[in-house]
Amino acid sequence: MAQINPSILSADFARLAEEAKAVEGADWLHVDVMDNHFVPNLTLGVPVVESLSRATETPLDCHLMIQDPDRWAPQYVEAGAGSVTFHAEAAAAPVRLAREIRAKGARASMALKPATPIEPYEDLLPELDMLLIMTVEPGFGGQPFLDIMLPKIRRTRELISKHGLELWLQVDGGVSATTIERCAEAGADVFVAGSAVYGAKDPAEAVRTLRNMAEQSTASAPWACGH
Repeated sequence: MAQINPSILSADFARLAEEAKAVEGADWLHVDVMDNHFVPNLTLGVPVVESLSRATETPLDCHLMIQDPDRWAPQYVEAGAGSVTFHAEAAAAPVRLAREIRAKGARASMALKPATPIEPYEDLLPELDMLLIMTVEPGFGGQPFLDIMLPKIRRTRELISKHGLELWLQVDGGVSATTIERCAEAGADVFVAGSAVYGAKDPAEAVRTLRNMAEQSTASAPWACGH
């Protein structure tokens, strides 16, 4: 089952509650947290996540593009996030952090920047509920999709299958009607879409369209046969 997570990075920050309601048919609402250190951009933090969690029924998927996630990630669970993603490149103790996130009641996810290979983290996969493969360099929305990430998505799906894990595989960056089928065919099943949703006249319809495209592509994908 393909999941579509609209990214509020592409929404109107002055109308976040309304923008969340505009995509109520989405599976999750993707919240990009940036600290202007790990990535060269500054967005929002714990107080906004707290407010947003009260303003929408859609669960929040918080992607922490920050330094020292070991310290800060648990606070996002307490703020109302249902899923918290930390970066492998920033976490000092990723296994301990994933276990702490889970213990607090949220799904634990780890993200990899485009240049970070999946293979060194194979043994960590059972500790996670989701793995995020960035398909652009993190930091800014609206960037073009990096096709060179497709083999990495395939290798990650193979590792998930090898270990028999119920692990979601998320992609984030340049996901749109022109790229989502390739991502699904390669093995992704959770899709973060920013401008492709919030740049559409009807964001809710854009979510439905993207989900249908992903599911149709998944249905014929070799990795999904037998699922």
